[in-house]
Amino acid sequence: MDGYAIATLVIFTFSIVFVIYPVSIRTPVRSIPRVPFNLTTAPILAIVVLLASGCIDPAVIRDGIVGTGGVKPYNILIQLFSLAYMTITLNVTGIFAAAAFWVKNKSGSNGRKLHFYSYVMLTLLSIPLGNDPVILSGTAFLAYYTAGAGVAPMPWLMSEFAAANTASMVLFVGNPTNVVICEGFGVNNVAFTTYTVLPFIACNIVCFGALAAQYHTEQYIPHKLDRRAEADPRSVLHNPMGAFVGSILLCSALVVCSVVSFFGIDVWKTSLPFAVAKFIFDLAWDHYCFCVTTDLPRRVVNNHPGEYGLPSSSESQSTARKPNRRKRLMMETSNREPQYQNSLGLTSSSKPRLTAMRKLFTYYHTISRAAPQLTLESLVPRTITTQLRSWLSGRQHLRSRASTMYTHLRIHFPTFFTALPRLPFTLLPFAFSQFILIQALAHRGWVNVFADWLVKATHNDMYATIWLIGALGVVLCNVAGTNIGATILLTKVANAAALPSHSARAAAIALAVVSNIGAVSFTFSASLAGLLWKDILAQRGIFVRQRDFAYWNSFPLLVMTVTGLAVVCAEMAVLYQPSGA
Repeated sequence: MDGYAIATLVIFTFSIVFVIYPVSIRTPVRSIPRVPFNLTTAPILAIVVLLASGCIDPAVIRDGIVGTGGVKPYNILIQLFSLAYMTITLNVTGIFAAAAFWVKNKSGSNGRKLHFYSYVMLTLLSIPLGNDPVILSGTAFLAYYTAGAGVAPMPWLMSEFAAANTASMVLFVGNPTNVVICEGFGVNNVAFTTYTVLPFIACNIVCFGALAAQYHTEQYIPHKLDRRAEADPRSVLHNPMGAFVGSILLCSALVVCSVVSFFGIDVWKTSLPFAVAKFIFDLAWDHYCFCVTTDLPRRVVNNHPGEYGLPSSSESQSTARKPNRRKRLMMETSNREPQYQNSLGLTSSSKPRLTAMRKLFTYYHTISRAAPQLTLESLVPRTITTQLRSWLSGRQHLRSRASTMYTHLRIHFPTFFTALPRLPFTLLPFAFSQFILIQALAHRGWVNVFADWLVKATHNDMYATIWLIGALGVVLCNVAGTNIGATILLTKVANAAALPSHSARAAAIALAVVSNIGAVSFTFSASLAGLLWKDILAQRGIFVRQRDFAYWNSFPLLVMTVTGLAVVCAEMAVLYQPSGA
């Protein structure tokens, strides 16, 4: 341990603090009044500081992106985006909304029954789809649904979050952390499920019990619900063909990913081709519906509840628009584009500088507020006025053409353009930054130090390893940059500790349990799903405070941690009893 190692750990810690508690610092620079330190900027700034101070070199950054020791961060994120795209575009068809309304109709007006049925439905969806796709697809729908039903949103949203993150431990594709564990510990993908299915069942049951106990009063889940939110599931299934093809492709991707795992093929090499195939189908089917058929699915051009499967007041019961109606809409959009002309009939051979024109326009705008009777010509010379008007006209014309082209594309290819902004692009810098920071800790020897501590604390005992790895996993999900960062760190530590085979396998399964339920934790940054969940709700006008998130998750997390690790202990006792472990 030297000064560079200490500095690396300190800078890493500060970056996590700002991720959990973002702040903005006032600066004397007028053009940049405040500098934010949050999940986007803090980890990147930490990497810059480490690189500038000599604590790390460019090779560490490369290793943090490409991966070492069998753990490949780019593999994880490509898989995440591939499955997320297929799931989001599947949601655009209305299939999830149809399933939700089917559950609503089955439960009738019984609020407690609906809560249970919804939990089961979300659990069953999250097993094959994983937590992130279900969070991406289901959160916005639940926000609209609870508003329409007139019930408190928190019980349903927190239950969705817990169900999705608990069920994601079953399949290795359910959570990026599962991929890290399979690659880092050398666990076969099918064997992974055989180890985690029993802890999942136990955690899922006790989690629902904890949630039901927390929300047992009428304030949260009323016994009787207003039935006004009911709808025919078929009426919200906008695109049956897209739902059918999307389901086939998604299920095929999951099956193929499991099969090829026996041959050591990277997950992204199988999930990405299926996502590309879904992308090609979306474009082809949208184009076919636009140009040929009269069965155009009722999709979204503007942002309204219809894109989540909820019928809006402006939508008719019909799911078709005739081709002439669509093309007329295109023509009307094109005709609305202003035809900018120089009203003075003058041109300028010398174009003004962009900054000068902006300052001049700002000056005119400010003066005209105080003296509306003044015109632009009375304030500046005629030659400059001509240049300014020409500059403004040209920029507005280009902006209008770009806006019109984008509108045309959204009408022509609504599935892709509805799904595109919902992909978690903003989380890419954060995720890669965390991978690099964890690699920086390994580069400076901290992983070996932590490995020595693990051996001394557990004495290589299998059961002690299970409980210590489990407890550390839950804590590090909150303080090590999401459950992915915690999983990578603990995987590196366990491998560096050179644990006996039975203890290493026990550590892997314990980590698989807590890295998934660890998302149901105290901070939003405990998982990418938590950050997605928070952002989606904020876009819908629902703001969840950090302390409320921690409060409602504390009891479910406690009972799931104890129950899940106890089941892992029981499994390991049965599996390794003959060896005397």
